[in-house]
Amino acid sequence: MSIKSILKAIEILYICLIVFAAISGSALADPDPLQDLCVADLTLGVKVNGYPCKDPANVTGADFYYEGLANAIVPNNTFGVAMLIAFIKQVPGINTLGLSLARADFAPGGLVPPHTHPRATEIIFLLEGALNVSFITTSNVVISHTVQKGGVFVFPKGLVHFLKNISDKPAAIIAAFDSQLPGTYVWSLSLFGAKIPEDVLADTFQITTDEVQNIRSQLFPTP
Repeated sequence: MSIKSILKAIEILYICLIVFAAISGSALADPDPLQDLCVADLTLGVKVNGYPCKDPANVTGADFYYEGLANAIVPNNTFGVAMLIAFIKQVPGINTLGLSLARADFAPGGLVPPHTHPRATEIIFLLEGALNVSFITTSNVVISHTVQKGGVFVFPKGLVHFLKNISDKPAAIIAAFDSQLPGTYVWSLSLFGAKIPEDVLADTFQITTDEVQNIRSQLFPTP
């Protein structure tokens, strides 16, 4: 290969690296911080894509510490799943750092129903039990796997996914997100909990308005 060809190849590689870096940077869930830390000042009502920074003179180690995920909780709902979160309101020190954690405890047969996190990729670590986990691509392909204790699984950003305890024993996971506020959109609760006209839901799911009312009463029972 001639020197000219080598230089041309290096030039092309350099251009590709620049393009890749630009794409990778723009794909980050949260922007990079511009300072060492920005502990959220939760006392202020102003939010601009995050929370204002607390005065650094008032920052302590407690702003970066949280014990709320340490202990299991017993699910007490129709889905058989209980959630604990370590988001910005629980750990103000994660403000602008682009990450957060959650814990989910599953009763036998418990289900985290189909949902999305519009601002984050999610990775889970199974503390105990056995789960069937799945996500759905935009081509309507279901990608599934059975996760055992100690296993890790990743849900790509923005894709619909769900988790089900397939054992007769409790299960628990720790979930990490690459956003301080990943957002959660549970499709069944959002569609039937919002004030969408019943005829629209009936036409969408090819059911009757009476069936829409029945689904709503099951998901949101009157006390």
